[in-house]
Amino acid sequence: MTVNQDGILIEHRGHAPQVHPTAYVAPNATLVGDVRVGPRARVMYGAVLDAEGSRIDIGEASVICENAVLRASAVAGDQPVLLGDHVFVGPHATLLGCEVVRCAYLATSATVLQGARLGAGVVVAVGALVHARAVLPDEFFVPPHTLALDDPARVLAPGDPGVAEAVARVGFAQVAFGVDAAWTDRIRRYERVAEIRVAEFGAHAEDRMLGVE
Repeated sequence: MTVNQDGILIEHRGHAPQVHPTAYVAPNATLVGDVRVGPRARVMYGAVLDAEGSRIDIGEASVICENAVLRASAVAGDQPVLLGDHVFVGPHATLLGCEVVRCAYLATSATVLQGARLGAGVVVAVGALVHARAVLPDEFFVPPHTLALDDPARVLAPGDPGVAEAVARVGFAQVAFGVDAAWTDRIRRYERVAEIRVAEFGAHAEDRMLGVE
């Protein structure tokens, strides 16, 4: 069996990944659907870029490190993952349906959720979370293991007594999945979320691996 030199490329919903000739995609990195990897970008070992029903754009000279996950979605409106030029995405980071402008640095295990927008030069330090719909201005710094949310952006520490209320106001299930359920009705909310993901991911049954002989 011969595998495509640009990693594992999978056609999904009729869209095939596109990798610029000067980019590098590691042999076991996986690109699914409408994924566009720009000039001199680097997608390292074990990374997964899954466009689902939307798209993922990786800008010039951006780096996606080992085991990072970038996932777009269209279940609650079009939520692409858009990375500008010279963006660094650290190992085990997770980016879901968000926009990251140029020269941002997302450290190991950073997480950015749906609808968030990170300005130029933003730093999301180790283990930090940028919540859904947060808007971080240029050169904003999110300290390690903290939570950034809202617009204008603010940062909360894990033990802050206001975290639960602040997260509830974000309405994450509505933003990410179009699920309108009370914050306290967790069983109903996550049952609906799981059903939506089951339907969305079910489309992968029709995927086609490219460049494999």
